[in-house]
Amino acid sequence: MRAYPAFSLILALVLASIPFLKGMGQDTQGAAVQAPTVIRVSTNLVMVPVSVTDASGRTIANLGKDDFQIEEDGVIESISRIAEAGQSPLQLALLFDVSGSVNKRFDFEQQAATRFLQKIWKPGDAITIVSFSEEPHIGIRNSRSLTDALQDLQGLQPTESVTALYDSVVASARLLKSYATSESRQAEIVISDGEDNRSEASMKDALREIQRCDTIFYSINPGGNSIRLNDISIRGQKDLVLLARETGGTAFVSDRASDLDEIFGRIANELRAQYLLGYYSSNPRLDGQFRQIAVSIPKKPDLRVRSRQGYYAARK
Repeated sequence: MRAYPAFSLILALVLASIPFLKGMGQDTQGAAVQAPTVIRVSTNLVMVPVSVTDASGRTIANLGKDDFQIEEDGVIESISRIAEAGQSPLQLALLFDVSGSVNKRFDFEQQAATRFLQKIWKPGDAITIVSFSEEPHIGIRNSRSLTDALQDLQGLQPTESVTALYDSVVASARLLKSYATSESRQAEIVISDGEDNRSEASMKDALREIQRCDTIFYSINPGGNSIRLNDISIRGQKDLVLLARETGGTAFVSDRASDLDEIFGRIANELRAQYLLGYYSSNPRLDGQFRQIAVSIPKKPDLRVRSRQGYYAARK
């Protein structure tokens, strides 16, 4: 009986709270509180850097997503987004062959590459410097400091060693991929004659890894006319051309030291004018298989379009 007053107090408090508990499902305006929206993120977003030029090689700007058409394995896809030419951030890996076969013009190449970085870099971009002979050596990586990148570049020294080109291409592509975002572009620029005599990776391994890592490949062969002197040199340049063509880049041959600035300038102009198209693949299978891509501008067939030839679908 002594507990009766306490019991009465508790009962009164419970009864008083019933109106409040009933109102828990309504906001202050009397409307029902909605359940949280579930956001489903698709994993089949495909980003495609695209270069567009006219017949004379001049880059074309001011195109919209309605100008482009993308086909995946023959199926026309709906383009969901487009980044304005040159506005998406660039993750750039500059690969320097410092082996014995290409070091005669090393100083010229080093200075031309310095001027190229000064021209191409803008805030938000990242630079990786890789030198390679018998194995790749990654110097500064994913740096957003142009000053630090230039300092690292100037510290490179030529050697008399053999060449592990494919291993270096693979390592650089994987490094770029590790820092990639859905809005960034990845590009490798390789200064080499393409003559590999050391790598554990094969040419097919290098191509697959560049494609898997969504990386554009550019090359500058400093060999000039000497690339036609023997089968090794011919095959080396053919490999560079294949890597560039399949990923949307270009393979250049430098005939003399004075044309290096022109070649780097063409690469810089192209990278700064690239479009970045995005679409959600209509193929829902995440099977790791290679899928062919074809990009065109149907209403302006006179323009030249260059993009990667395909990609590897992510596995579950």
